Amino acid sequence: MISVLVADDQALVRAGFRVLIESAPDLRVIGEVPDGEAAVEVAKLRRPDVVLMDIRMPGVDGIEATRRIVHLPECQDTRVLILTTFELDEYVYAALRAGASGFLLKDTPPEDLLDAIRVIAEGNALLAPSVTRRLITEFAARRAPRSPGPGMLDVLTPREREVLCLVGKGMSNSEIADALHMGTATAKTHVGRLLSKLGARDRAQLVVIAYESGAVVPS
Repeated sequence: MISVLVADDQALVRAGFRVLIESAPDLRVIGEVPDGEAAVEVAKLRRPDVVLMDIRMPGVDGIEATRRIVHLPECQDTRVLILTTFELDEYVYAALRAGASGFLLKDTPPEDLLDAIRVIAEGNALLAPSVTRRLITEFAARRAPRSPGPGMLDVLTPREREVLCLVGKGMSNSEIADALHMGTATAKTHVGRLLSKLGARDRAQLVVIAYESGAVVPS
């Protein structure tokens, strides 16, 4: 059973998400909160698998709440899924940098939302939709690539750098395998090594690192 915490400042929105989520036999809502501060406190106490996090909330917003949750020792396995009203909301990129595993638009079809929760709970990231790629590219392009930290990319092999570049472009393991003429299992192994070497929580964080380190140059 996948446990979900819903954080949104609108009571009707929270109620709607609860009804939808609990219509699925493998999902359950363990809490609803109206702001980021409450999201952090409930996440620490209840340790949900997934937090559905609105960005714009009073007091502690969704970005800061995400940053705090992913750094809680109690929430090492908790994943944050950002909810936004706007396709190219600049705050979404900031949320990904803070540790979110992906994002969805609030008008996403119900079944897609349920599937997204499952994907995030499994430790994957929502990177395949073209809108996500556009968002990453759009806001990464507005920033000059920062210099990698000491030894950040130096620890990678040439092949791992190639894989990081392709992850940054939003490719799946199978797409990476095709592009580099390797097996899908091998591509998955390389991605796992990248996560370990770069200290990234998931694929979404690898995308951010790829752009901000200059491993990928936004087109």
